[in-house]
Amino acid sequence: MHVRNASLEDAAAIARFNVSLAEESEREELEYHTVLKGVRTLLSDERKGFYLVAVDRDDIIGQLMVTFEWSDWRNRNTWWLQSVYVKNEWRRRGVFKRLFEEAWLRAAKEGVGMLRLYVHESNRRAMKVYGRIGMEPAPYRVMQRPLAK
Repeated sequence: MHVRNASLEDAAAIARFNVSLAEESEREELEYHTVLKGVRTLLSDERKGFYLVAVDRDDIIGQLMVTFEWSDWRNRNTWWLQSVYVKNEWRRRGVFKRLFEEAWLRAAKEGVGMLRLYVHESNRRAMKVYGRIGMEPAPYRVMQRPLAK
């Protein structure tokens, strides 16, 4: 297994993983073509972020998206880890840990102040995984107000 930056050629696989992720973690049904457009948009604009993919031979077995948030309080970027997904048969085999380590190393090299992620409140299994790699609950509650569908 190795970790690399995702490319546009990986967009279809990433979009399929994202659809599965939404269903598994939040019981939300996403429209594949909309997700595919979103993945391609990010992959085409490095200012938005990047995907890391874990690969075994030529098969993508896991993914992690990084997006950026500027912190005026810290005068540094915070990197948000999103769209974390590992194929079922590869879970509990260190794939996420390897993706996280790669993101951590890159963030340290870039002078990033913090890595953050959000997790659905009912996704206890993911919370345990994140705790095992040293992530801690933050004292924030996410609030939202959709503007359009």
